[in-house]
Amino acid sequence: MERNEPLTGIVFGIQRFSIHDGPGIRTTVFLKGCNVNCRWCHNPEGIGMQPVVGYTADKCVSCGGCAAVCPNGCHHITSTGHSFDRTQCVACGKCTEVCPVQALDLIGKRMTAGEVMQAVRKDCKYYGSDGGVTISGGEALMQKAFVLELLRRCKDENIHCALETNGVHRFETYEQVMPYVDLFLLDYKATDSDVHQAYVGCSNTLVLQNLQKLTAAGAQVLVRCPIIPGVNDNAKHFNAIAGLTKAYPRLLGAEILPYHRLGVSKAKRIDTDYQEFETVPVSVSDEWKRYILEQGGRLVNVE
Repeated sequence: MERNEPLTGIVFGIQRFSIHDGPGIRTTVFLKGCNVNCRWCHNPEGIGMQPVVGYTADKCVSCGGCAAVCPNGCHHITSTGHSFDRTQCVACGKCTEVCPVQALDLIGKRMTAGEVMQAVRKDCKYYGSDGGVTISGGEALMQKAFVLELLRRCKDENIHCALETNGVHRFETYEQVMPYVDLFLLDYKATDSDVHQAYVGCSNTLVLQNLQKLTAAGAQVLVRCPIIPGVNDNAKHFNAIAGLTKAYPRLLGAEILPYHRLGVSKAKRIDTDYQEFETVPVSVSDEWKRYILEQGGRLVNVE
């Protein structure tokens, strides 16, 4: 008789005491894999589905431990320092286990839902009445079966569940998870479909359709709006954000997320290209929010 293997997912982070991924204090579970490629992505290490070795050159002391254990000869220590040949790397993780200064780390670990829930339970006492678990990515629904299993387990333990999503899926996918999701955090990245295509990799048609269908079905939805200078920091986009919150009364509101550069160092760790954008002072971000409010928009997390 064949033994049934437990369902697993590829997790690249579990952030405890998170206060930026939904209401209250939360545990955010980051799953690998994404079906879009935003140029400003703050989690570029989560785009690919498979685990990858991260390398932070500034931490490396060229001890040679990684070169000694790597089965494919990916690491080379010379008089000029440490070089890492990714073309031969299979992300076995042996080098990360022996690195004494954590210059190497394995990004992405296959875990069972039970293992994830063990981490979640450590935080349950901090959730209070409005906290809980947020499943994010990458794009979490790229691992739909695993997401469903996590959501069901959280529901069985009466844990509030938020799901962060880019909105770029068939609505049938959202219908499957809807019974277990208390709050959808839906990205709204660009009003102009051409801009969305150029900077995200697809049009915004599905995003808008799914927003309409989710709210019509009675789902709790909050739209999250990353504002990228030179891309969508304009009146047309701000008016559209305000318009969405007025068009859908059941929508909880919109959250404005100013661009930050956290993705820059993350992209460097995995040797991937990354486009940097300008950051703005808090005063400019406050002006954006004030303008949207003046247009009748409903915003959350406004200080």
